[in-house]
Amino acid sequence: MRSLAGQVFVLQAVLVLLLVVTAVAALLVQAGSSAEEEARRRSVAVAEAFANSPGLPEALRSENPTESLQPLAERARERSGVDFVVVMDTDGTRHTHPRPDRIGERFVGTVGPALEGETVTEEIVGTIGPLVQAVVPVFGPDGSVVGLVSAGITVDKVSSGVQDQVPLLLGASAAALLLSVTGTAVIGRRLLRQTRGLGPAEMTRMYEHHDAVLHAVREGVLIVGADGRLVLANDEARRLLDLPPDAEGRSVTDLGLPPRTGRLLSSGRAAVDEVHQVGDRMLAVNHEPTDRFGGPPGSVATFRDSTELRVLSESAEEARRRLKLLYDAGTGIGTTLDMVRTAEELAEAVVPRFADFVTVDLADAVLRGEEPAGGTVTMRRVAAHGIREIPSFYPTGKLIAFLPSTPQGQGYRAGQAVLEADLATAPGWQEQDPERARRIVEEGVHSLITVPLRARGIALGVVNFWRTREHGAFDDDDLSLAEELVARAGAAVDNARRYTREHTMAAALQRSLLPRALPGQEALEVAHRYLPAQSGVGGDWFDVIPLSGARVALVVGDVVGHGLHAAATMGRLRTAVHNFSALDLPPDEIIGHLDELVDRSDRDGDGDGTPDGTSGMMGATCLYAIYDPASRSCVVARAGHPPPALVHPDGTVEFPDIPVGAPLGLGGPPYETAEIDLPEGSRLVLYTDGLIEDRGRDIDVGLALLGEALARAGDSPEETCDEVTGALLAERPRDDVALLVARTRALGPDRIAVWDVPSDPAAVSAVRGGVTRRLADWGLDELVFTTELILSELVTNAIRHATGPVRVRLLRLERSLICEVSDTSSTSPHLRRAATTDEGGRGLFLVAQLSERWGTRYTGNGKVIWVEQPLPRD
Repeated sequence: MRSLAGQVFVLQAVLVLLLVVTAVAALLVQAGSSAEEEARRRSVAVAEAFANSPGLPEALRSENPTESLQPLAERARERSGVDFVVVMDTDGTRHTHPRPDRIGERFVGTVGPALEGETVTEEIVGTIGPLVQAVVPVFGPDGSVVGLVSAGITVDKVSSGVQDQVPLLLGASAAALLLSVTGTAVIGRRLLRQTRGLGPAEMTRMYEHHDAVLHAVREGVLIVGADGRLVLANDEARRLLDLPPDAEGRSVTDLGLPPRTGRLLSSGRAAVDEVHQVGDRMLAVNHEPTDRFGGPPGSVATFRDSTELRVLSESAEEARRRLKLLYDAGTGIGTTLDMVRTAEELAEAVVPRFADFVTVDLADAVLRGEEPAGGTVTMRRVAAHGIREIPSFYPTGKLIAFLPSTPQGQGYRAGQAVLEADLATAPGWQEQDPERARRIVEEGVHSLITVPLRARGIALGVVNFWRTREHGAFDDDDLSLAEELVARAGAAVDNARRYTREHTMAAALQRSLLPRALPGQEALEVAHRYLPAQSGVGGDWFDVIPLSGARVALVVGDVVGHGLHAAATMGRLRTAVHNFSALDLPPDEIIGHLDELVDRSDRDGDGDGTPDGTSGMMGATCLYAIYDPASRSCVVARAGHPPPALVHPDGTVEFPDIPVGAPLGLGGPPYETAEIDLPEGSRLVLYTDGLIEDRGRDIDVGLALLGEALARAGDSPEETCDEVTGALLAERPRDDVALLVARTRALGPDRIAVWDVPSDPAAVSAVRGGVTRRLADWGLDELVFTTELILSELVTNAIRHATGPVRVRLLRLERSLICEVSDTSSTSPHLRRAATTDEGGRGLFLVAQLSERWGTRYTGNGKVIWVEQPLPRD
C-alpha cells in the first residue's frame, strides 16, 4: 500500500503540474463549448421542470391558458435565470412570452420531435443574440402530447462568468501550482493514514458494502452502458419498473418499459424530475449521462414513486375546484330580488362545473310571495339549464305534481337530499312518468341529486342536479356539495320571496290609495300616467280635485323612499290634500298646512312613535295648482317640487318661474304663489322628479329633453303623455314617475252673467228679473223658480248682514248651474235647525234643499257663497 501511495503521489504531482500549465489555455478553449453545454443543460432543465408542473395539462385545456400560465412562466424565467419560458399548444402557437405582444404568434424553432415525445435542443441566433433553446413535450394523463414548453438562454450569459474568472486564474496559477504539489503530498500521506494499509480483500469488502447500500435505498437506480444495455438495477428499480430477473445485460428497449421511458433511457439526454407513468404508478425520473465529468460512457437514472403525492395533489386540486365553485356561487347567486332570476343564477353557476343539467322547481305559493302550505308537492318549474337540449325534461313554466315516491317528493317532504346514482334502476323516479323517464335515460341522463330548497326551516321547492354519460355518476361527496350550493341559494330565494310579498302588499296599498278614475269636471281635459320604479312601489302620486265655481285643483306629490311606508305616507298626504281642498283654501295655505302636518308627524314619530321604528311621514315634495276657467288663470304653489311645464296653443314650451319653497316638513319662510294666464287650449304638464332625473344625466338635461318631447307631442293630453314617457323613460325606471297633463278649457262670456247689487233690499227684485231673463236666454226656464228663491235668500242675507258691495254671478256649465253671491264680510253663514217659534233661520235650509251642493269660500276681499244646481235632463 506504501508503494501504491508513492505512485499515486508521483502521478498526482505530474497531473497537477500539467493542469496548472494548461489551465489558462484550456479554460479559454473550453469556455465556448462549456458555455454552450451549460446553456443546453439549463434550458433543458428549466423546460422539463415547467413541463412537468402539476396542473399544466389542465391549464392548457382551459378557455384562456394565457391568463393562468403567463405569470407562472415569467416567475420561472426570473428565478431560473433563462431568457425566456414559452408555453405553446401542439400547433406551435404561443400562450406565454416575456413580451406579451408576441403571445398568440407561432414559435420560431423545431417542434416536430417534441410532438413525438422527444426533447429538442438547438442553437439559433435570435433577436437577443446567439442562444440555446430546448423544446420539451407536455404529456396528458393518457401519455399523449398536449402541449410544448420551450426555454432558452444566451451563450454570453453563461460564458460571462467563466471569462470574468480568467484574470483571477492567471494571478493565482503560480500559487496554485505550489499549493497543489504540497496538497498532493499531504493527500498521499492522509490516504495512507485513512486506508490504514488496506489490501485488495479489504477493498473488496468495502465495495460489497457499498453495493448493499445501493440495493437497500428506497429509490430506484438504473445504470445503462454506452451500448444501451442495462448494467445495474437495484431492488427498488426492479420493483417499481417490474423488471424481469434477467434484465441486466439486455437492451433497455427490450425490458417491457413504456415506450417513453425506454426512449429516455436509451437517448442519453438529461432529465430532471420528469414524470412517467409505469403501470399504475407515477414515477419521477432523473437521468444523467455518466461521462459528463470524465466517467465511463453511459447514463444513470433514478426513479422515485410519486403516486401518493400525485393522488394528494389531485385531491387538493379537486378541493380547490369545489371551494372555487362555492365561492362563485356565493357571489353570483342572489344578485337580484327576483326568484326566477335567482334560480337561473344557481343553474348557470353549476353547469357544467358540477352537473350537466340543473332544474329548479318552486311551490306556486312561493312565487306569489307566500309560504307554501305544508305537505303539498305541486311545484312550478322556474329554471332549466344544461350543456345541451334535453327535450324530455319538463319545460319551464310547467306545473308539476310530484308523486311521494319520487326523489323530489321524498326530499321535499323529509327535508333531506336524495341521491339516485343510477336512474335506469330507480323505480320511484320512473313512477312519475314512465315514458318520459325512459326517454330521459335514452338521451344519456343517468344520475340525479335532488336537494330541497329550504330557508328558515321551510321547504320552498327542490333543485335537481343531473349528469349524463359525459361524466361519472354522483357520489356522497357530490351530495354534500349539492346541499351546500342549495343552502346558499335558499336564503337568496327566500329574500326574493319576502320582497315579492312586501312588493305585492305595497302595490295593492298604492293602487287603493291612488285615484282609480279622475272625477268629472268641465274645466280641463286631463290624461295621466303612473310608472312604478324598478326597485319597487314608491310614494309618487297625483290628483284632480273639482272645486267650487267650476275651478279645478291639480296636485302632484313625491314621497321619499319606496315600500309600504312610502305608500302609506302618500295615502295620508293625499287624504290631507282632499280635506284641505274641501275648505277652498288657496294653494299656498294648503301647502303650508301640509308642511305643518308633516312636521307634526315627524315630531310625534321620533323615538318609538311608529310601530316599525321609522320616523314620521318621511320627506315629501308637492305642487298644488288651481285653474279657474272663468278667468283662464292658474294659481300655483310648490314645496321643493320641479316646476310645471306649459305648452302654449301654438306649440311653444316654457317652464314658468314659480317660487319654490322647502320640501314638506322642513319649515322655513311661508310658501308663495304665482299666477299664470292660460289661454284656452294650453297644456299644463305636472310631473315628479323621476321623469327628468337619472344617474346618467343632469336635471337641466332632463328638462331640455322634456321640452323637446312636449314640442313634438300632439295636441291631446293622451298623445302628450305617450310622447313624454317614450322619450324620457327607460323600460323600467329607477324611480317612480307620476305625470299629469291638463289641456285648458274656458268659459266664454256667453256662459257667465254678473250683477253688482246695491246695499238696498229693494234691489233684490231687479236682480231676480235679470236672472230670469238670462236663464231664459240659456234655455233654463225650469230653474227660474228655484234660482230666484236661492238668490233672494243669499242676496238678502248679504245686504242685511254684510258690508260693502254685493256681487251676483251665474256660471252655466255643461251639467250644472252655479250661483255665486260675494261680499266683503268674512262672516260665514251656517246651517242650523230653527225652532217652531223662530221667525227666521230657515233660508239656508231652503237653499240646501233646493241645490245639489253649496258652500262658502274665502277670498282676499271677503267671501263667496256658492250654490250648484244640476241642469234639467233633455
